[in-house]
Amino acid sequence: MDAPPFAPTLTTDRLILRGMTIADWEPYATMWQDPRVTTYIGGVPRTRDVSWPKFGQAVAMWTLIGYGNWAVIERDGSMFLGVAGLSDFKRGIPELDCCPEAGWAFAAESWGRGIATEAVAAVVGWADAAGLAETGCMIDHANIASARVAERCGYVRFAELPGQQRTYRRTR
Repeated sequence: MDAPPFAPTLTTDRLILRGMTIADWEPYATMWQDPRVTTYIGGVPRTRDVSWPKFGQAVAMWTLIGYGNWAVIERDGSMFLGVAGLSDFKRGIPELDCCPEAGWAFAAESWGRGIATEAVAAVVGWADAAGLAETGCMIDHANIASARVAERCGYVRFAELPGQQRTYRRTR
């Protein structure tokens, strides 16, 4: 199945970022069942029944607000690596209510290769080109790897939140 037409396709040296399709469901669900992936994102592996509405939410953001998550795929099309993009979760957190929220999650098998930095850089490049003046993100204080990704992509620490979370902001 082709990617939805409302999510633009981005390419980098090693990656394709495209709208998620039903073909991404199985690797997406498998990724979120891995406790390594959820260590700093909720702390609990996601069951399929929890992942399914989140999968739909990621796809629906594009039609509702004009941005959303991309499936991140190896450039040769061989492997689903994870997701990255922008969202508006209506969390009620003032530090994030100002702007689209960047987020990313990758299958553990893709860690340590610079994939997250490459994908997030593509996302923020798209956000800049789309005229989004500011984006934010929320990262668990112990997630050093994601904090480094954010900083490499121009995010700066903005605020400490209860529950061991930090927010970051990026302006163009």
